Amino acid sequence: MINSHDVYLLTAALASVIALVVLIARLKMNPFVVLMTVSVTLALVTRMPPQNVIKSFESGVGATLGHIAIIVALGTMMGKMMAESGGAERIAQTLIQLFGEKRVPWAMAAVGFLVGLPVFFEVGFVLLIPIAFNVARRTGTSLILVGLPMVAGLSVVHGIIPPHPAAMLAVTAYNADIGRTIFYALLVGIPTTIIAGPLYARLIAPRIRLDVDNPIAAQFVDDTSHRNLPSFSLTVATILLPIGLMLLGSWADAFAPPQTSTNGALHLIGSADIALLVGAMASFITFGRMRGFSRETILKFSEQCLAPTASITLLIGAGGGFGRVLQDSGTSQAIINLALGAHISILFSAWLVAALVRLATGSATVAMTMASGIVAPVAIHTGVRPELLTIATGAGSLIFSHFNDGGFWLVKEYFGMSVTDTLKSWSVCETIISVVALMLTLALSAVI
Repeated sequence: MINSHDVYLLTAALASVIALVVLIARLKMNPFVVLMTVSVTLALVTRMPPQNVIKSFESGVGATLGHIAIIVALGTMMGKMMAESGGAERIAQTLIQLFGEKRVPWAMAAVGFLVGLPVFFEVGFVLLIPIAFNVARRTGTSLILVGLPMVAGLSVVHGIIPPHPAAMLAVTAYNADIGRTIFYALLVGIPTTIIAGPLYARLIAPRIRLDVDNPIAAQFVDDTSHRNLPSFSLTVATILLPIGLMLLGSWADAFAPPQTSTNGALHLIGSADIALLVGAMASFITFGRMRGFSRETILKFSEQCLAPTASITLLIGAGGGFGRVLQDSGTSQAIINLALGAHISILFSAWLVAALVRLATGSATVAMTMASGIVAPVAIHTGVRPELLTIATGAGSLIFSHFNDGGFWLVKEYFGMSVTDTLKSWSVCETIISVVALMLTLALSAVI
């Protein structure tokens, strides 16, 4: 049963989230300043030792930026080169020709779903967002209608479909069969993507008015009518290069014995940072030199594109700091205690624990790791299929992205949305994914 101290921690956490919404969305205060202020206040209110308050926030910021800053920088360089060369325009034209303007949201959902399989959400996002910008411009439709299905596809595979790294953590913890997990996850993931992506985007897009002045979109959309565009195959090959390297890294043990130099080299080149570094350098050739750009011009492009990402990177880092304070203050553990104290089915328990950890930490990967570690020992004797437990845990880990999630700020800033509109579109999209995937998993458990 939850104790009074846990109730106090949960109340403080809820009040901090409400304060963030009011200060950022209603009073229009600087999000970074607000996130830091609320994080420090929460730490003090929950009686964290004063000498640990800033250390906790800084460690959260550093841990988050250590991963995100590199990805955003290198991915943005690739996107800028793709835009300046006309590669993004070429892909936009091809998608529109193949699927027609009315079915482009479905095409973008499929692209996000496929590209997201081997990569983390943030990597897939920075690789695909230039295409979304160009498709939206060419079709004259809202970026929400084009971009939301794309990020829905990325999110679904991030959470529930192996061999994505996050889902593989739960597969291992539950000792699930990988083949059956993939099969069941596809049965759940495809309709979930359709509902949360193209269908929800069509519903919410008319209700969101995006800012016409979007500096991020401006650098990825270029008038390429005055020159020949790169071929579709060359453009796709450049985009898929880092994805292929990451796949190579994930399969390193199949190509070389562990603990060998070859295995280590494959893991190194297959890491997200190195794979994107290789991809960025390749784009300087395929989208740069091969398109007639000089070294000076390529350098200018790669430097110019980083300025608009500075605020995004800071906000993502601050969100990570807020999440770390929630953990170090004991709030995350209070949330876990709340979930474990509820007497409910094991599938719903796995979903609930992951959902509450996600709300507390902002990380789907952390939510899956913690939830599967907590639920696995309890689930052994229940007779529930471990494959379905894996999917339920992944579904819970995706619920309601908010201020402590780097993905929230990534979507907000790139789409040029207000906090309120980001909550109405992206956060609700994530919640739809979580709930629909849970419902389909429960339905599967009733028939298999």
